[in-house]
Amino acid sequence: MSLGRTRGVALQGIEGALVDVEADLQQGLPKVMFSGLPDAACRQAPDRIKAAAENSGCPIPNRRLTVNLSPASIPKVGSGWDLPIAIAVLAATGVFKSALVDDIVHVGELGLDGSIRPVRGVLPVVLAAARLGMTRIVVPAANAAEAALVPGISVVPASHLRELVARYAAIGRGRVPEDVLVLPTAATEVVLVPDLRDVVGQDEGRLALEIAAAGGHHLFLSGPPGAGKTMLAERLPSLLPDLEPAQALEVTAIHSVLGALPESGALIVRPPFVAPHHGASIPAIVGGGSGFIRPGAISKAHRGVLFLDEAPEFKPGVLQALRQPVESGEVVVARASGVVRYPARFQLVLAANPCPCGHGFGKGVNCSCSPRARRDYMGKLVGPLLDRVDLQLQVRAVARAGLFAPAGESSAEVAARVAAARSLQAERLAGTSWRLNGEVPGPMMRTGFLKLPAAATLDLERALERGTLTLRGYDRVLKVAWTVTDLAGGGTPGRDDVGVALTLRSRSAVAA
Repeated sequence: MSLGRTRGVALQGIEGALVDVEADLQQGLPKVMFSGLPDAACRQAPDRIKAAAENSGCPIPNRRLTVNLSPASIPKVGSGWDLPIAIAVLAATGVFKSALVDDIVHVGELGLDGSIRPVRGVLPVVLAAARLGMTRIVVPAANAAEAALVPGISVVPASHLRELVARYAAIGRGRVPEDVLVLPTAATEVVLVPDLRDVVGQDEGRLALEIAAAGGHHLFLSGPPGAGKTMLAERLPSLLPDLEPAQALEVTAIHSVLGALPESGALIVRPPFVAPHHGASIPAIVGGGSGFIRPGAISKAHRGVLFLDEAPEFKPGVLQALRQPVESGEVVVARASGVVRYPARFQLVLAANPCPCGHGFGKGVNCSCSPRARRDYMGKLVGPLLDRVDLQLQVRAVARAGLFAPAGESSAEVAARVAAARSLQAERLAGTSWRLNGEVPGPMMRTGFLKLPAAATLDLERALERGTLTLRGYDRVLKVAWTVTDLAGGGTPGRDDVGVALTLRSRSAVAA
């Protein structure tokens, strides 16, 4: 038989589609015909496959070879297609029966010596294969621990093409080799997270951080250099609970596509913290690129924290590109080749100095910036983006009394209250698609089952009437008010709780 067939998975974002990898050998002049929208790396696969097969003791005949990746309408990207194409070609040559590999998914890059090398994105490939009903997948041995994180599918590690061919040949002769059992690693990556106890003299900042962690709220910190804005932001992940199993798999899949997994192959169970440099481009933050559309920093921060230090120094286009993902929890990257979606449910933390020189609010320090320079500097943040940030706080410089004050609570103590508040939210929002106050749509806060009595929202309505608060801001204050109440033990927010939430939104240095 001159036709061989096996399976592969084509990724679109972190979603995958099952692909039939077909190879046909016919009499004729040696030539390779490729179909199925392969990219440059995939199109070069036959050259690597011929050398790998020759050096593995199973040379491919010099005949006309046709390779088809079906469905042909889905782009096939990367060197991970080397192994499935090689298996289909070798099945077509009769080295082993094609029926043996019809329903097995293969992924891996081939070296010229026949070694099977690791590739990025194995975890989402295995997740997609399991979701599509596949029961067995062959992966590079170096990716085996990562692949084994997915339940319900048998993972076969392979380190050399020669070993894999020998395995299929033995099965064809009725001698079934013993499966190599791959178990998910029990090791967890040790993540050293700074402790909130290190922060001194910032009681308001600590409160805002606790509320942000409890309700999944976005946070903006403005203040002079050295006030502690970065210290506060870096300690937000220490207040967040571990990721749930489904969330951990999703986060680990994104890191797998980026090639940023821990060396141990362990599941990522702690919320990630991503702090890109202010010179980052829009594709670096949002995602994109030519050929394969890679996830950006906002997807890498999925289920964690995205921290933009010196936020006004970021390009205006980058800041404005955050508006849609902040609202929807996903990023949609459109290209001529198609549309790719990546999850991006992150907590945004912005930090900024009050002016270019940084001393707009410093005591005893003369600000060297003109009013226009200060207005233009902070003007990069005002408007639609900042209106989507729930908590906006002016962080003042620490005085001597604050420096020598007793140490505050540790992250573990605050995290316990955060966990209790999140449990109340999950109970209240049971039966909906939301789990945190920060995720609840605004109309539900105003007219749904979370609507507050008129007496509790009196100050909010006055701010809305004066024009100092937008309708979006009105909704976000209500969300924060519910979180303040949850941290206090639960119940329905009163006027005092709404007042605290309104104060924490109105203390920004942007308006100063």
